[in-house]
This record gives sequence, C-alpha cells and structure tokens, in this order.
Amino acid sequence: MCPSAMALTNDDEFQKGVKHLFENGVSKLPNKYILPVSDRPKVDKEHPNATKSSLKLPVIDFAELQGPNRSEVLNSLSSACEEYGFFQVVNHGIPIEAIRSMIDVSTRFFRLPYEERAKYMSSDMTSPVRYGTSLNQRKDSVFCWRDFLKLVCHPLSDVLPHWPSCPMDFREVAATYARETKWLFIRITEAILESLGLWGATTEEKTEEDDEILKQFHDGSQLMVVNCFPPCPEPDLTLGMPPHSDYGFLTLLLQDEVEGLQIQYKGKWITVEPMPNSFVVNVGDHLEIFSNGRYKSVLHRVFVNPAKPRLSVASLHSLPFNCMVGPSPKLIDQVNPRRYKDTDFATFLEYISSCEPKKKNFLESRKLT
Repeated sequence: MCPSAMALTNDDEFQKGVKHLFENGVSKLPNKYILPVSDRPKVDKEHPNATKSSLKLPVIDFAELQGPNRSEVLNSLSSACEEYGFFQVVNHGIPIEAIRSMIDVSTRFFRLPYEERAKYMSSDMTSPVRYGTSLNQRKDSVFCWRDFLKLVCHPLSDVLPHWPSCPMDFREVAATYARETKWLFIRITEAILESLGLWGATTEEKTEEDDEILKQFHDGSQLMVVNCFPPCPEPDLTLGMPPHSDYGFLTLLLQDEVEGLQIQYKGKWITVEPMPNSFVVNVGDHLEIFSNGRYKSVLHRVFVNPAKPRLSVASLHSLPFNCMVGPSPKLIDQVNPRRYKDTDFATFLEYISSCEPKKKNFLESRKLT
C-alpha cells in the first residue's frame, strides 16, 4: 500500500502527526482533518475573500515606552488591549540573532526523522517536554493540521535536561530565547499594570503590593510552544488551529513571514499581516479575569497554506501554576462589580482534559452571572 493510501485508512498514522503525513506524500486531505462546513475557513459564499481581509494590528514601539512619550504609548497599549486584545511590539530589545536562531533551530528540529521527534511524544500534559499533533490528539474528533513541541520553561535549570538534545544546539538556543522572552514579558506586564492604574513606573508611585504582583510574575509559569504547519493538500477544508483564546496572562508570538494567524474582530476573521522582527502579543484569559473584563482575550485561529510551510513560536506567560488568578481588588467597585470567579492552572488542566477545548468555553465557565 502506498504511504498516502495508508495514511487515509490507518488511525495510527494520524497520531504520528501532519509532518509525517506530508513527508509521506499525502495528496488528499484525510477525513480525520475535514471540518464540518460551518467551521471551515471559507464559509461565506457571498464574500469568498472575507478570510483574506487583513489587518495591521496596533503597533507598540517598545523603545518609546522607555522614553518621554511613555504616557502616550500606555494609552495606545490600553486601547489595543480593550479593542483588539492583540498588538505588535517593535524595537523590543531582543537581539535579532536570538530570534533568527530560534526559528532556525525549530525548523531543524521538525526536519529530524520522525523516530527522533517521536521520543518526546507524551499524553502527560504536565510533562516538561511534549511533542504532539492537533490540539489534544487523544480527544479531538477532528484533527487540526498542526504538529507542536511544548517546552515548560520554568524553572529553566530543572527542565533543561529534559528538552531535546538534537539538534545539538537546540537547548542552548531555546534557553536563550526563553530568557529573552521572559524579560520582554516582564517589561510589557509592567506597562500593562501601569495602564490599568495598578503599578507605578517611578519609585515614588510604587507600593509593596505592586512589587509583590511583579515578583509573582518573575516566578511565574512560562510555556513555549513551537508550532509546525506543513503545506496542506486541501487547506480550505481544515485549520491549523481552531478558534481559541489563550489561557495565560500574555502570549508573545514569533512568526515567520508566512501568513496564517487570524483574529476575530467585529465578528469577522481578519488575517494579521506578519511584520519582520516583531512580536504579536495577545491578552490571555488570565489577564481578562485579572482586569475584571476591561482587557479582552480574543478568539484567534490559524489557516494553512497549500504550498508554504509555516512555523511559529508562542511563549505563554502567567502567574505560578499554583497561584489563584482573580480580578484585582483595585478594579472592583460599585460601578464595576466582580465579574469572574478565581481560577488556577489545575482547574484549567482539569477542564481541557475532560472535554474538547472550544472557543472561549473555559473563560465563560469562570464568569459570574
């Protein structure tokens, strides 16, 4: 039996991921990946190009944040988090070399033989390293066209020995990148807390409580997800990732030059134009809860390409795994009553282990009616 025919009939082949299917020359999308018509990327028959409308996200110039225009930039940041839940960060201070090396070593990891990548396959969601496919390959009824490598990044010294040792420079490059994105996350978080009126940039404005919040983020969780989206034979029938929001506080996304990310804006799916050497940053569910709904985590998805492979590296940051996340007491008053229950990472893991994570269902389950 030829590989593509085998891939169409043998469920074990799907568990090996889409890179494996692509390498075996699959020329027709297996049924396992075909979404119901209503969930496909192009459902609007009257406006077939609806998916193609693109958007330049609000741009936050990180260098300006450090200068005399800080208050103006904070206002832009605040309106981006309220209106879009997404923004692009430029002049971020992370060396270009660290970014290029991370894209390069990730590309080389996914080029390794399947047997080498498969060493890191695990269904244990708490594993410090996990290679897999789709979203939850044990539970998804329809698979999405994506393979991933998930790396727990904190505490780095504990998890590093578990990370892939091949390619030989993988650990060194990925650890450098993890440290750099953690630094950027802390700086952006300071700005976000300040934009919410919860943290002062100057020593005179800071309180012990403010410093305590930031200390928790310094010790917070960090998960790096390297996503691989190979060329897909029938991209109109499937997605690289279905509509979802991110569970953490902030996600810092590094993407190559191939389009794929779409956000839901005013009820429509809009493609985010890749901008070289920038990060796409999005509000996660925890920040929506923490801001008591002022800043919104927004649905996003990934479409796939018939000709070009796409690679992205998402760095998801939040408070420590064992911390409860609830609305900041300073953002609750009679006009703005508490809108969310407290939650923690264990509750989230329990939720996604018990059902297929869809859209913003987890966040909806934390809302107070």
